Amino acid sequence: MTDTTRLRGALFALGATVIWSGNFIVARLLNQSIEPATLSLLRWGVAFLGLLPFAWRAAWADRAAIRRSLPTMIPMALLGVTVFNALLYTGARTTSALNLSLIATSTPVFIILLARVFLRERLTARKILGLAAALGGVLLLITGGEPARLLGLHFSTGDLWMTLAAVLFAAYSIMVRRYSGKLSPSVFLLTLIGTGLVFLLPWAGWEYAVAGPPVITAGMACAILYVGLGASLAAYAMWNSAVASIGPSLAGLIYYSLPLFSGATAFLFLGEPMGPVHLASAGCILGGIVLATRG
Repeated sequence: MTDTTRLRGALFALGATVIWSGNFIVARLLNQSIEPATLSLLRWGVAFLGLLPFAWRAAWADRAAIRRSLPTMIPMALLGVTVFNALLYTGARTTSALNLSLIATSTPVFIILLARVFLRERLTARKILGLAAALGGVLLLITGGEPARLLGLHFSTGDLWMTLAAVLFAAYSIMVRRYSGKLSPSVFLLTLIGTGLVFLLPWAGWEYAVAGPPVITAGMACAILYVGLGASLAAYAMWNSAVASIGPSLAGLIYYSLPLFSGATAFLFLGEPMGPVHLASAGCILGGIVLATRG
């Protein structure tokens, strides 16, 4: 792996993480207004329509390759598109935006474990030290510098849904790395989103039958555009490229910076406080990322 490839992959992973940090805020803002699968359907529908004008010609030309890739694409679409985000939005109904982002930081651990099992990725000393430093930074953020708080943590149903979502996203990242098809990035993403939407339709249809149609305000429409074009289309394109360039383990370590950006976003938009502990946590997380990605 060249230094240029490593840098490009790291920047793509960081860019995806920055965009995703706002997704937890949107999840909390819309969690009582739109049903989880319906919100996920709207999100991915916007992403699909946003990508379609740029990728449909190439997708039509590659339709035979798409058909051959579907057996591999379907599990990826189910995990990364259909289920992951709907579980995140389900969890947002009973837990906080901070909890969502903190639990999401368990994803790198699951990625590294799965990459070791399925990809035979070697765990270097630098990577282990970087993982420990980044994880220590996250724990510092959770406890506010008081380790005894770990004994008093309470988990809601939403926390459990988010934990399951983290495991599924780790599995999705491993599948992306193992994918050996010949589709271009844009055609791959269009096929992934389109396949995931097919499986979302009956779920959202059931929600529609039970809860009725959502009432979309102008502010909600802007939020849906953000998660559709940003957190779905742009972020997934960058994440897939990062995983292909530097592997899921290193990309996952960069994902540890998620609570830093989520905290900054929550501070700006929800008024959640930030203090010295957050800065110390940031130093541990970012230092761990730099250490691990240079190994």
